[in-house]
Amino acid sequence: MPSVIYEMSVSADGYVVGPDGTFDWAMPDEELHRFHNDQARALAGHLLGRRLYEVMRYWDDADDPSPVSRDFAAIWQALPKVVLSRTLEAVEGSNVRLARTDLPTALADLRAQVDGDVAIGGADLAGEALRLGLVDEVRLFAYPVAVGGGTPFFPRDLRVDLELAETRTFGSRVAFSRYRVAGR
Repeated sequence: MPSVIYEMSVSADGYVVGPDGTFDWAMPDEELHRFHNDQARALAGHLLGRRLYEVMRYWDDADDPSPVSRDFAAIWQALPKVVLSRTLEAVEGSNVRLARTDLPTALADLRAQVDGDVAIGGADLAGEALRLGLVDEVRLFAYPVAVGGGTPFFPRDLRVDLELAETRTFGSRVAFSRYRVAGR
């Protein structure tokens, strides 16, 4: 059965964005960007929260001369996406629609429309999915920086038991870890 995957970059102290809301420390080099492209290419769909949707809108109009960036833009534009938000009135971009329902319903609807793995992104949305037992796999891209606070990768008051499935390093800078959620 296809998996639901939570995948994001994270600081060494466990945050997806710092206290000022930035994540400039998480810019991938070309090797890591190619790996991200391969990960995205393997997805059948993506469920996003509002903030991640707003960040990823860049890729709908990206005019980057880098071949690896152009490749990601094409992958992202083709990927079916659902934005789960109670505050947005509409969404724009390639292959995206707005859902104003609850998380389990939005995820079930997306999974019914695609054939394969679905990513869920945005720390708050993914945290809720973890609480509800909807996530099968967690993928972290750990960067060697401590940002001292911000939005945590995992909810602060939730225990999640994980089973290590894969690790990989990119140069000396980023450590990738893929875990299965225990019991799933």
